Amino acid sequence: MSDKTLRIIPIGGLGEIGKNMTAYEYGDAILLVDAGLMFPTADMLGVDYIIPDFGFLLEKAHKVVGLVLTHGHEDHTGAVRHVVEKIPVPIYATPLTKGLVEVKLKEAGLAGQVRVHEVRAGERVRIGPFRVEFVHVAHSIPDSVALGIETPAGLVVQTGDYKFDHTPVDGRPTDFGRLAELGRRGVLALLADSTNADKPGWTPSERSIEPALEAVFRKAKGRILVATFASLISRMQQVVNIAVRFDRKVGFVGTSMVANAKMARKMGYLDVPESHLVTLDQARKLPPEEVVLLITGSQGEPSSILGRLAAGARRPLRIQEGDTVVIAAHPIPGNTENVYRAINSLLRRGAEVYYSPVHPVHVSGHASREEMKLMIQLVRPRYLIPVHGELRHLHLHAQLGMELGIPKERIAVVENGQVLEFRNGQMHIGERLPGGWVFVEGALVGESTMRDIKERQDLARRGLLFIEVEVDRRTGKLLGDPEVRSKGFVFPQGGEALVEAVRRKVRQILKRGPTDPEQALEQALRDFIYNETRRRPMVLVVIKERVPEAVP
Repeated sequence: MSDKTLRIIPIGGLGEIGKNMTAYEYGDAILLVDAGLMFPTADMLGVDYIIPDFGFLLEKAHKVVGLVLTHGHEDHTGAVRHVVEKIPVPIYATPLTKGLVEVKLKEAGLAGQVRVHEVRAGERVRIGPFRVEFVHVAHSIPDSVALGIETPAGLVVQTGDYKFDHTPVDGRPTDFGRLAELGRRGVLALLADSTNADKPGWTPSERSIEPALEAVFRKAKGRILVATFASLISRMQQVVNIAVRFDRKVGFVGTSMVANAKMARKMGYLDVPESHLVTLDQARKLPPEEVVLLITGSQGEPSSILGRLAAGARRPLRIQEGDTVVIAAHPIPGNTENVYRAINSLLRRGAEVYYSPVHPVHVSGHASREEMKLMIQLVRPRYLIPVHGELRHLHLHAQLGMELGIPKERIAVVENGQVLEFRNGQMHIGERLPGGWVFVEGALVGESTMRDIKERQDLARRGLLFIEVEVDRRTGKLLGDPEVRSKGFVFPQGGEALVEAVRRKVRQILKRGPTDPEQALEQALRDFIYNETRRRPMVLVVIKERVPEAVP
């Protein structure tokens, strides 16, 4: 590789929604941008969340000069703790993003082990051979930035998540002037958010949902529970503002919700009057019509507050007749089933439920097609690299670029792990690196594979038939009756006869003296059960050897 070659490596976020992460490599230096997580789909049983596969960076850890964060949402910061555990690299973040990340690092026991540098929109920071300019953009969380990354090979702009909201909740619209100034300086490549590439027109302002929220408050006779992301500080502020106008007390429920709200209040990003702030215990003692609770679980996650409420949990909070639940988020692709299942359960328990798109209680934080066109026109890149979206979004974004005059050969639609190289102002497709999924399950990181997940799915669909056999260690003869148990596999009516038939089959197979009795039994019993029931449970045979006690 030439010393003058810039390599851009998408590690996550391309061909999927979430776990956004990009590496910029020049010479002996690597700059990382974002390190996010992705929520599991409904069929990823046992998985808490998914992080990018950054394993290839470990052998180059000494080259990593910094991790820059565009904003504080989980899909851009949720994997930070996992990255810094392996690569203790300095982090650069705007004030609110810094606060949110420090909460995560503290929860992970990593506080003080890495340095988090605070930067502000408009500043430029030298990080190794890279000079990074932070440009304010409007999103659904304050302190979001696009990045102008000056490299010896040229200027690259990465938008992060953005939209052109003229009336954002924090009062700070996107900095059109700085984006245009970057464009005038000459941009080699633009890496731009593609999430809403299938949405025509312009994304509505964050403030556009306030009339809908006010209508909910006006109608509700009991408690109001608003489910949203714990990092969605702007949405928290909107709910608080309306709650104050309707003279309702506000409580925060859920570990991450409480921690983030406390941090945001301390830093001045969330204004909750002391007269209207209550704990959950205090809220439970108040008349229902005086209470608003902000809770986690807008994606229907079973372990979240909303998920537990939908499942009928009784502590520390339960749904009661007359409650109003507002789900202030769109389902992330793959989570729709979870969200709708939760809605159905809440309705069954007597709650009134408001959710998008049936009710306008949420608006996207991402640019729609006309805004994406405007971003391209402002930045005027030589090369366009659509990022942050499923493959269909990336292709639609590429089509927008071609409509605006960027030749097809100067647009790169790639997926995770595909290296893009820039030499002498020209883009080349490089090698393909691993760009898969790393599953996180409690304290286990990367221990499970897709094969394990598929086995769980298989087990959930088919059930398990477990046969335990005892044989004489000396002779190999069967001792007693085989024990037959099932988990998730239901025997047909008259199942006792089938169980006895299974035992007879075990005796027949063992009499033949197979070389590998466990494998022979599993195969024969799978075929036998299918012939009898037309179903294929997973069959697990365990053979225990023992020496029978001598008869006196």
